[in-house]
Amino acid sequence: MHLGNARTALFNALLARAGGGRFLLRVEDTDRDRSEAAFETSLLEDLRWLGLAWDPAPGHADGFYRQSERAALYSDLFARLLEQGDAYPCFCTGTDLDRVRQEQLAAGRPPRYPGTCRHLDPETVAQRLDRGEPASLRFRVPAGETLRFDDLVRGPQSFASDDLGDFVIRRSDGTAAFLFGNGVDDALMGVTHVLRGEDHLSNTPRQLLVQRALGLAHPLYGHLPLIVGQDGAPLSKRHGSLSMRDLRAEGYLPGAVINYLARLGHHLPDENLHDLAGLGRAFGLAALGHAPARFDVDQLRHWQRAAVGASSGAALWEWLGAGVRALVPDGAAMDFIAAIRPNVVLPEDARYWATILFRDPLPVNPDAEAVLREAGPEFFHAAAAAWSAGDPGAFTTRLRQATGHKGRSLFHPLRVALTGEADGPELGRLIPLLGTARVTERLRRAGLLAAGVSSSTH
Repeated sequence: MHLGNARTALFNALLARAGGGRFLLRVEDTDRDRSEAAFETSLLEDLRWLGLAWDPAPGHADGFYRQSERAALYSDLFARLLEQGDAYPCFCTGTDLDRVRQEQLAAGRPPRYPGTCRHLDPETVAQRLDRGEPASLRFRVPAGETLRFDDLVRGPQSFASDDLGDFVIRRSDGTAAFLFGNGVDDALMGVTHVLRGEDHLSNTPRQLLVQRALGLAHPLYGHLPLIVGQDGAPLSKRHGSLSMRDLRAEGYLPGAVINYLARLGHHLPDENLHDLAGLGRAFGLAALGHAPARFDVDQLRHWQRAAVGASSGAALWEWLGAGVRALVPDGAAMDFIAAIRPNVVLPEDARYWATILFRDPLPVNPDAEAVLREAGPEFFHAAAAAWSAGDPGAFTTRLRQATGHKGRSLFHPLRVALTGEADGPELGRLIPLLGTARVTERLRRAGLLAAGVSSSTH
């Protein structure tokens, strides 16, 4: 499940919750080439990870619908459409259709089915079927109509039926095409509202025709603008890791993802971190935008920081993963989390600080060595003396009194000496985690580096 799919699922769930309705899950798996069991498993994992709990489907042990289990129902509906004259077998091959499409494009016409099999007489159709020729089933689109509907997002829409062309509702292998299964299932399951990507907008008049021919009520449809990258191009792998599996593997929290997605093409009145119930209360169709929504990884990271800040220490300890937990000494877990929380976006950030704090030797890059040399060896001799005097709580006070340094001139070289970094978590929280022996050794080493002794010779 990628960002666009996840946002669509989220918006439907929020719309259902906001209106006191039900959020249904239907796995549309009639396309055999694209419907592996692993895909279904991954889909369910992603929805559960996001917290998008669907309402149980009556009579289904798994709690959701599978179109592959509805073949008999579809078969009856196909027979009805054939009997009514609203559908007909089509024997055109993929090669035939590709050739016609290329000819239409070369002539500057939009590609659509030319009706090759529309007027075959019943005897010819029966003979070809008896010979075992593969045939799809096409819906017979009425001529000269204007199809209108009110889009929940885009407002009034109209389509000329003459522009649609007769479309496939059953593949030549006997399975229901998306247009058909999706449209009739929405009607038969009592779906009242559908939010989906704008790439489905042209499907809607076709589905309305099928629903009308079968005497079925249709839901209200809303078509969401696509998500694009900062360059305005449709999202792709070059924009980063955009699947839920990738985001989960990187360590993004579901609360961060849903709060970001809820604001991606939808205006919320505040900048607070909400749970799903809070997002549902704030969700509204009128707040959906009409322009493409731009994906911004910095905004996603902003909500990740907010989610990390709102999580309990115990939840974060589990989130950090076994690799980070193995670096932290027993009994230091909550102090470590309290120290690094403001500086952590993803677990890899925590791993970095755990390595700095609890593993030796401490890497010191050339820029950091320059800070140490600028402070001078005397500063670190004084620091070592202040530290060895005991009472770590008064350490920086004694060092300030001994050197006359204060503010940045005091804390900058001290931070570099103890962490190898010019910035980071609050130093007062880090020093107790380092422990007496490690602070002593790092101050000693910093003094040597400040005196110009190479780190490779001591």
